[in-house]
Amino acid sequence: MAVSPKNSQYLMDIARQAITRVVEGLDVLPVVLAELDDELQQPGASFVTITIDGALRGCIGTIEPYRPLAQDVQENALGAAFRDPRFPPLRTQELGSIEIELSILTLPQPLAYAGGDDLLSQLRPNIDGVIIEREWRRATFLPQVWDKLPTPADFMSNLCAKAGLPPDDYKTPGLKVSTYQVDKYTEE
Repeated sequence: MAVSPKNSQYLMDIARQAITRVVEGLDVLPVVLAELDDELQQPGASFVTITIDGALRGCIGTIEPYRPLAQDVQENALGAAFRDPRFPPLRTQELGSIEIELSILTLPQPLAYAGGDDLLSQLRPNIDGVIIEREWRRATFLPQVWDKLPTPADFMSNLCAKAGLPPDDYKTPGLKVSTYQVDKYTEE
């Protein structure tokens, strides 16, 4: 779901403002849906990624749309800054150094495949984000992760490990796989 340039800037502003207000000890301003363009009121799924000097500092998102896109971005920005379990909450002294990246996801589509080799051959590096599920375990990598894991085998092995599965679990029948794409926006 691509958004207009004006609305992508608005979403970036919502993310930055929410993070800044919490760091400064202020209440987050609620998103007033009635004041927004229709595309920001529609249900949307997003990921907000925060980096400092190119290093990951937080990344939280939603895989499937269930709330208005503007609210989803605001909540995921707060999650990336303050609730990513891999990092401590963002501190005041870090605020000036963060870079925010916003990914708006398409709806995930199930991927039918016959074995590990077929799965790997169907993946499109730098295009597809991938979701895997087995029993109660679930994990995803955004398409941007292909930059660090450029081969489909490495990508899937690391995604399986992220889900708490054996790295070669993608070769085992019964793994549910879905793909999606993103429209990516960064601060200017």
